[in-house]
Amino acid sequence: MTRIVLVTGGGRGIGAATAKLLARRGHDVAVNYQSNVAAAQKVVREIEALG
Repeated sequence: MTRIVLVTGGGRGIGAATAKLLARRGHDVAVNYQSNVAAAQKVVREIEALG
């Protein structure tokens, strides 16, 4: 069963690290950010590169 995770503040810091960790563990991850779209997009690209 695939789990879907929403990580608030996933664009940087602890949120980004958490999003990447959960993605590596096989979860589908939704990344939320407040103001830095470029940082959030970078995290999303890194997650997508995991497969």
